[in-house]
Amino acid sequence: MSELKTDAFWMPFTPNRTYKVAPRIVERAEGIYLFEKSGRKIIDATAGLWCSNAGHCRREIAEAIHEQALKLDYSSIFNFGHELSFEYAERLVQYTPDGLNRVFFGNSGSEAVESALKIALQYQRARGKGTRTMFIGREKGYHGVNFGGISVGGIAPNYQTFGQPVKANHMRHTLDIARNAFSKGLPEHGIELAEDLERLVAFHGADQIAAVIVEPFAGAGGVVLPPKGYLQRLREICDKHDLLLIFDEVISGWGRTGSPFASQEFGVTPDMITSAKGITNATVPLGAVFVSDKIYNTVMDAAVEGAVEFYHGYTYSAHPVACAAGMATLDIYEREGLLTRAAGDIGKHWESALHSLADLDNVIDVRNYGLVGAIELRAPDNLKGRFGAKASALAWQAGVMARGIGDALCMSPPLIIEAHEIDDIVDKLRGVISGLE
Repeated sequence: MSELKTDAFWMPFTPNRTYKVAPRIVERAEGIYLFEKSGRKIIDATAGLWCSNAGHCRREIAEAIHEQALKLDYSSIFNFGHELSFEYAERLVQYTPDGLNRVFFGNSGSEAVESALKIALQYQRARGKGTRTMFIGREKGYHGVNFGGISVGGIAPNYQTFGQPVKANHMRHTLDIARNAFSKGLPEHGIELAEDLERLVAFHGADQIAAVIVEPFAGAGGVVLPPKGYLQRLREICDKHDLLLIFDEVISGWGRTGSPFASQEFGVTPDMITSAKGITNATVPLGAVFVSDKIYNTVMDAAVEGAVEFYHGYTYSAHPVACAAGMATLDIYEREGLLTRAAGDIGKHWESALHSLADLDNVIDVRNYGLVGAIELRAPDNLKGRFGAKASALAWQAGVMARGIGDALCMSPPLIIEAHEIDDIVDKLRGVISGLE
């Protein structure tokens, strides 16, 4: 690595000075594997960053990108259009919950969240409730890094560093290891935590709140799953107080839980869903907000004919190359049954394999659903909150890419993973965790 110059690149969410002493460099990828320049193979147990759901370097997607770039590489989407953007939107809403039939495109999960928050404000103003400008998020929630996202998000360093420019408050998180340790699937205890929303409504007043935004399960907060009945109760409280409910499914969407969206898997329909990552298998950046007909029609009807109804958008919204990548990704999902695969035998094998690590002294909790999971580690006092990072570095050395979050190892393998590959991950992690000090 001596010939690689690393000074110019300021890396995101990375301790740059530490990393550049001993860089971990991926040269290529294929299927569920990453490869170093030496040829050493690493199992990608995080699907990139919760996003390469169909595995890496799928030829069908690469060819679709190539062909589209030669045909129409870019066209403005402001007052113009290209057919693929409309065709892609129509195809996407075949997968969304009933009633969410409108798509607003951006370029990332962060932009999808920013767009959803703006749509919520526009909707409230359009129906004559312009005082509703506050948002309710949740501790441990991650909603990207734009100013709206860090305001409603519950990852403390993200907003402690930059402040909270958008008015927001936060419900308590649902991680309860004392009562729910080693739950398989959704934990039994904690539905009462949804009542924290009632407390915030009483404090701020429903007439001040535009929307509630949560991830169906917290991803970057450590794979924190909702207690049974919790999301249903949030929906009931939102309906009671006339609040919009937004599900951030940037991580949980596109087959991660065993249904196209976690909202369908858990039986709760929000008013909006944010999406990105797996929507194009992470090949070309693209984000989307799926919006209810009620919201869309209210905003349209409130605007003067001929006027712009929503002053928001991006240069690269519905970029033709991204749409082509998304269409090819959907082809793969459909042909290989990937959007429901996690609900079958492979999801059961994942659960059994992860929970086989419960016998290790260093493991205090295992959490899983579909093809997502976390192993909570017993951290020494001097490394509390940072033990996951140490375990992640050792896992890389052992041949597994697993994300360290707090004191947990978090994983979301590609949906194409096979049982023997899951066994390989768990065998390698058993060695890593057993040797942790």
